[in-house]
Amino acid sequence: MDHYDIIVIGGGPAGSTLAWSLEKSGKRVLIIDKQDFPRDKTCAGWVTPAVMDTLEIDQDNYARGRTLQPISAFRIGMMGQAPVDNDHGETVSYGIRRCEFDAYLLDRVNANKQLNTPVKSIEQKGRNWVINDTFEAPLLIGAGGHFCPVAKKLGHGPGSHETVVAAKEIEFEMTAAQASVCQARGDTPELWFCRDLKGYAWVFRKGNFLNIGLGREDSHKLTDHLNDFVDDMKAQGRIPADLPGRFKGHAYLLYAHAERPLVDEGIMLIGDAAGLAYTQSGEGIRPAIESALIAADVIRRVPDVSARNLQRYGEAISERFGTRALNDQSSWQIPDWVKLPLASGLMRSQWFTRKVVTEKWFLHQQVPPLESAL
Repeated sequence: MDHYDIIVIGGGPAGSTLAWSLEKSGKRVLIIDKQDFPRDKTCAGWVTPAVMDTLEIDQDNYARGRTLQPISAFRIGMMGQAPVDNDHGETVSYGIRRCEFDAYLLDRVNANKQLNTPVKSIEQKGRNWVINDTFEAPLLIGAGGHFCPVAKKLGHGPGSHETVVAAKEIEFEMTAAQASVCQARGDTPELWFCRDLKGYAWVFRKGNFLNIGLGREDSHKLTDHLNDFVDDMKAQGRIPADLPGRFKGHAYLLYAHAERPLVDEGIMLIGDAAGLAYTQSGEGIRPAIESALIAADVIRRVPDVSARNLQRYGEAISERFGTRALNDQSSWQIPDWVKLPLASGLMRSQWFTRKVVTEKWFLHQQVPPLESAL
């Protein structure tokens, strides 16, 4: 049996950031992931300057051989009506490819890694958690996304009654012919809200790569909405007529509506495994990064990994992201004053699309850096 102080299930941004943050703590950490890296990850793929700074990423170094698309504007609209273009006059975000970004974060971690290793069993023996009858540790971190086996162990995996947002997307490198007809701009991602406000679609060009997708709370209608959106974008010339391959799906929980417990005896959930995606946008990278850093800070401070001590993590998450406000009306936390029939007019407003949709909901510019909260 291989013994560790901490076992992290999931090598994505949450898991790798937690291990990275604990490197000087003297704790022996193991990261387990079912896939090898680099690997494809369904995600529109952009990060704010706050994320880059928090992760201490040297942008010049990162950009060598990787995609780092500066974003200085957004095109915001409601499907079926003209969009609004907002130029921020400076770089407000960066487009990344998750296959590169996640591998970069994991590669810089010195912890032991067991990749291409599905979790087949999780058992508690005494004070330790045992994974696959091979690895054991007193503290188990669930960082494996929405379908994380650690969350499932707590009774909140697939099949639970939580409301799930489903999305489909495709990312591919365009041919010269495709790039010549694609009107989407790299510095201006496009966000198109569904008319019922139950989701939104996007068109995001990152250099020669193009990412197209749509996410909604009612997954049974997802494909129809996606097909309609893609057909419309093709007709407008925003995207090439010939898209390669199939759209890939994924799922996640929005923070205000997730019901997953964040801790138990010797267990912590971080990132999408904990259901921390921002409620207004579904963006999950910054919450994943920050939850990992908050968890690492708690781990360094507590004398043991009892549920009572680890509850400090849950309290810190509430302080950072707010108290969850469950309701059965809508997964997307759209304020009442934005809802139909006002939404159509608001989505034509330069002020609203810039100050509320972009800067508040998607960029979270009003949220101070995490260092001030730790």
